[in-house]
Amino acid sequence: MPRCDDKFRIGHILIALFLSAVGSSIVATDANAGSGFVVALGASQTAGKGLSRDQAFPAQLETMLHAKGYDVRVINEGISGDTTSGMLSRLDQATPSGTKVVVLQPGGNDWRKGGGADRTANISEIERRLRDRGIKVIILENGTFRGLPKQSDGQHLTPDGYRAVAAHLLPQVTRALGR
Repeated sequence: MPRCDDKFRIGHILIALFLSAVGSSIVATDANAGSGFVVALGASQTAGKGLSRDQAFPAQLETMLHAKGYDVRVINEGISGDTTSGMLSRLDQATPSGTKVVVLQPGGNDWRKGGGADRTANISEIERRLRDRGIKVIILENGTFRGLPKQSDGQHLTPDGYRAVAAHLLPQVTRALGR
């Protein structure tokens, strides 16, 4: 028959095992959750010009990722009127540690602002710098926005249009996140 101090030791061992198991499952859950950042870097179509930020495609993409069980935050780094030169200059600030994927939307402002000759080189440099950091890059070209519902300006999308863009990006982002 176990003595009282044996029961005490057994109780401590069981508590230690329980806490160890709970701690391991917490770590495993965090590691498997895919937590981190997806950054949407771009111009007005990323920013969601004419709408609230929660209607732009980055916010809608985040909602879709959460619905699929991904523990990621999608950061909207869209600035209306930005060029690829501007995106390149703010790249490090826009992509914090923990960024796993960048959706790059170069836009068409380079041509409108006379920097079209540098566009390809800027995009290549953005991609190279991100890949050097282990960040996956998805390019969102302007052609993606064709045929989608537009606001009265005829250029920028409605919330439904941005939802369609987010749905288009969802499988690419989930593949890039790796689950």
